[in-house]
Amino acid sequence: MPRSHSLLPVVALLLIAAGARDARAQHLPDLVTTDVLRVCSDPGNMPYSQRKGGGFENKIAEIVADELKVKLRYYWLTQGPGFVRNTLGTGLCDLIIGTSGGEVVQPTNPYYRSAYAVVTRKGEVDGLKGLDDPRLKDKKIGIIAGTPPVARLTEVGLAGDRLIPYAPYTFAADRKHQTVAAEVIADLAEKKVDVAILWGPSAGWLARESGVPMDVVPLLNEPGRPALTFRVSMGVRHNEDDWKRTINTVLRKRKDDIEKVLRDYGVPLLAAEENKLLEASGDAKDP
Repeated sequence: MPRSHSLLPVVALLLIAAGARDARAQHLPDLVTTDVLRVCSDPGNMPYSQRKGGGFENKIAEIVADELKVKLRYYWLTQGPGFVRNTLGTGLCDLIIGTSGGEVVQPTNPYYRSAYAVVTRKGEVDGLKGLDDPRLKDKKIGIIAGTPPVARLTEVGLAGDRLIPYAPYTFAADRKHQTVAAEVIADLAEKKVDVAILWGPSAGWLARESGVPMDVVPLLNEPGRPALTFRVSMGVRHNEDDWKRTINTVLRKRKDDIEKVLRDYGVPLLAAEENKLLEASGDAKDP
């Protein structure tokens, strides 16, 4: 998945947070706080979120709060194993702005679809269409370990010594970069690697902010397995169906505002079903 978490069962935690209930009850009671939008978020995960509110998920959370006419409040925790369990699962917050679902999270309707992307220094691999391009065979390729493109790289014979894997999480206090994706793009800018393969929403913004001209090419022509495109939803707790419907209504009503935010941050937006980039009008175009 584009942004993976270690998702563990949280039924017991939900019961504790909700208080004792009749064993005959059919549903867990909603834990949602209705007078404020409580968002589970990472304080240092640009371009998605940051404590100062500069990420695109922060901007989208503001749109949701505005539509609901409530104040916005965050519960901050660094993304990594246990993020969902210790935020949404414990009842400390009620909404995750970006998720692809999972065992613990009930996804809302998707509000965008994107793809993994290849990033190169501008002009060095012109006309790149896919990972089977023979020009990639002599390139050092930086990629986050365990992400879906790794399997595809193996299929096309690019998983040898020239593949530079990066650990998916970095928690060191003295880390040089805010995220692992930012480290990969910095290494590309400094010519430590020749190619970076990242989840598109990270790739677009980080490449733009790197200070080095770069080409970002969404991977739209790869085989269907492993999937390199994903729908992104918001996440709520299971059984909180009224809350899910409320958020789905917001996503529908504020679709254009949300899309504008995503475009402002360089997120490659795909058509709902086809691997085609969306134009600003909402129409799709061939890759």
